[in-house]
Amino acid sequence: MKRTLVISDIHGELDMLTELLEKAAYHPKRDRLFLLGDYIDRGPDSKETLDKVIELVEGGAVALKGNHEDMMVKSLIDGNERTWRNWTGRNGGDATLQSYGFERESFLFFDDDEFQKPHLHSESLNRHLEFIQSLPYYIEEPHMIFIHAGVKPGVPLEETDPYELLWIRDEFHNNYKGTKTVIFGHTPTKGLYGDENNNNIYFGKNSIIGIDGGAVFGGQLNCLILPHKRQVSVQAKNKTSNRV
Repeated sequence: MKRTLVISDIHGELDMLTELLEKAAYHPKRDRLFLLGDYIDRGPDSKETLDKVIELVEGGAVALKGNHEDMMVKSLIDGNERTWRNWTGRNGGDATLQSYGFERESFLFFDDDEFQKPHLHSESLNRHLEFIQSLPYYIEEPHMIFIHAGVKPGVPLEETDPYELLWIRDEFHNNYKGTKTVIFGHTPTKGLYGDENNNNIYFGKNSIIGIDGGAVFGGQLNCLILPHKRQVSVQAKNKTSNRV
């Protein structure tokens, strides 16, 4: 039986991802690899991380969309002012744009500034936006669901607002009662444990498995290995502010 490796919330920490794949001895011909979103923002290498994710997908991995990829698309393609200010001002989009070589002065707006969608041109950025738009929100298998944030209790996946799949937290964590095991990221596991020092994979009693170790916040990047539910992790070397 093939191993299944699951990783989430890389947030531009390419070195940690590379080290984690090596530590887990990932081999595309022998293993399945699921990446659960949030490849970008806050960390130093968002562009390079997306290049790596595309390379992994071309080699057979499955990549899902996260809420940070969704913010990126809504900011750069839809030109939504509220999302733009939120993405670049609070959620690490500034680090992502800088990784493509854009200067902060070309895309940051202050509270009193009149908003006009910046014109940012980059072949890599355009290719990455096209890739992100192609990503699914979830993968459902006979006994498992792979997803970024979680499922809406009592609502079929195919009928759920995609916003919920990318952003849901407590309602899912506390009220999920489905028969399938849900493997998700998005919420750092220290919050699920209620322990600031515990970034390990969270195995909930209600068939939920949270794997976001808060790597970009100074925690760790986790890899869940199935079917044995084994954990392989790489510790972070740097800390950034704790946002969503």
